[in-house]
Amino acid sequence: MALILYELAAADPAVRFSPHCWKTRMALAHKQLRAECRPWRFTDREAIAFSGQGKVPVLVDDGQAVHDSWRIAQHLEARYPDRPPLFLEKAPMPLANFVNAWADRALLPAIARIILLDIHACLDPVDQAYFRTSREQAFGKPLEAVVADQAAHLRALKQALAPLRQILQARAFVDGDAPAYADYCVFGMFMWARCVSATPLLEPEDPIHAWRERLLDAHDGLARSAPTAAG
Repeated sequence: MALILYELAAADPAVRFSPHCWKTRMALAHKQLRAECRPWRFTDREAIAFSGQGKVPVLVDDGQAVHDSWRIAQHLEARYPDRPPLFLEKAPMPLANFVNAWADRALLPAIARIILLDIHACLDPVDQAYFRTSREQAFGKPLEAVVADQAAHLRALKQALAPLRQILQARAFVDGDAPAYADYCVFGMFMWARCVSATPLLEPEDPIHAWRERLLDAHDGLARSAPTAAG
C-alpha cells in the first residue's frame, strides 16, 4: 500500500497547520496507517492539479486521489474495514457528520478571528499575499481589524464551544470512552491554532482542555510532538 498525503505547510515546511489536514492525519493514525506527508502551500496549485481541484488535504491511495477530509475519512473506512473503525455509528454516520459540519461552520470562523494574523506571519511570503487578499475579501476588512478585539473573540469562542463542553462533562470523548472521527473533526480546529499561535484558547479547568490534552497524547503523542511556528 502506498499512501501520500498533501498537507498545508507554513514557510517552515515542518509546520502543518490546516485543521482539515489534521482531521485526516488523526484519521490515518487511528486506522494505524502511515502516509508520506508532503508539504503544500496555497499558491502551489499545480502540485495537486491531478486531484481535479485546488485544496488540501489530498490523499493518494495506491494511485487513487481523494480530496476533502470528510471524503477521505469515508474512503479510509471503506478501504480498510479490518482496521479500527473511525465511525462508531451505522451509515450515514449522523453524529460525526453533524460534528464535522458544526466544527467547520461554527468553530472555524470563531477561531479564525483570533489567529488570522498568526497564520499570516508564519506563511511563505508568496502565500502571505494570497492569504491576505483572500481572507480580507472573505471578512470584508483588513486582517488587523478582524482580530482587533481578541477578548471579545475569545468570549465568542467559549460560547460557541458550549455544546461540546456539556458533552465532555459526562464522558471522555465525543464518541464515548475512546476517540473516533467526531473527536478529530473538532480537534483539528485546536491543532490549527496550536501550530500557528501562542494564544491560549481554553482555560485549564475547562473540560474541553482535558479532552484536548488526551487527544494530544493519542496515537503515541502524534499531535503533541508536531512542530509549531513558535518552535
